[in-house]
Amino acid sequence: MARSGLACGPMNWLTNFVRPKIRALVGSQKEVPDNLWEKCPGCGAMLFKRELSEHAHVCHHCGHHMRLDPKERFAMLFDEGLYTLVEIPKVLADPLKFRDQKRYSERLKEAQSQTGQNDALLVAEGLMGKRSSVVAAFNFAFMGGSMGMAVGEGLVTAAQKAVANRAALIVVAASGGARMQEGMLSLMQMPRSIIAAKKVKDAGLPYIIVFTDPTTGGVTASFAMVGDIHIAEKGARIGFAGARVIESTIRETLPPGFQRPAYLLEHGMIDMVVTRFELRDTLIRVIGLLSDGALAAPTKILPPPPHGAKAKR
Repeated sequence: MARSGLACGPMNWLTNFVRPKIRALVGSQKEVPDNLWEKCPGCGAMLFKRELSEHAHVCHHCGHHMRLDPKERFAMLFDEGLYTLVEIPKVLADPLKFRDQKRYSERLKEAQSQTGQNDALLVAEGLMGKRSSVVAAFNFAFMGGSMGMAVGEGLVTAAQKAVANRAALIVVAASGGARMQEGMLSLMQMPRSIIAAKKVKDAGLPYIIVFTDPTTGGVTASFAMVGDIHIAEKGARIGFAGARVIESTIRETLPPGFQRPAYLLEHGMIDMVVTRFELRDTLIRVIGLLSDGALAAPTKILPPPPHGAKAKR
């Protein structure tokens, strides 16, 4: 027996009902682009991308926090969205000449083309609540935000910039851990990042970690757990190994909410859980409490570059 179009699933509903409605609204356009909407990973609702962007990439149905790239983070966090990108020294691109199904150099080029970044970390300086701040933000879209030599160099650079400018250092973490294609050279970035964090602390400057989804592996096992304050964005997954790996190792079922912010807050691993809309105000308040007038204002803040353009140095 034949079924109606609406009974054939959500994609037929979109094709047969939603798209014609949009075509009727836009009038002169012959075709409606397929990328007008995005499916929420939390509740499965179909969201118009324009509305999603205006809502800080948070689902207005279930509150699921989707991932942001670093420049979107900077625009949300710095005063009036103004910041200056900090140049990160270049490192050797493929030190081990690694190859699995494809060359590591090819994977890097693909990630650079998709994200417009040289690597998984961007660093920016600006004012946050009129206080000098440096933000180092991960991009999970760049090879899972994995930490290799370039990321380690970026964290060291961010710490040096914070100390030189008497600025707070905020790291927005989103990573799957160490980058396996760089082997031991990647693991060496764990102690390097710890030393970088210590320099900021020794200078009496605030060092704040913002956990976003996901923060795992070597990132969690290094600089991300030694902040003065640990703030988790709502819904983030935070841990070292994956839940399924842990369950198969210990042969036990993990408790509900394991590796989620509410559970970690209850067990003392993080200090607070905030929504994306509360994050900037929370950081401003925390920086004010920790700095006690120790921060200096940078001399010049440049507006962010147009999308796809290089920032002025």
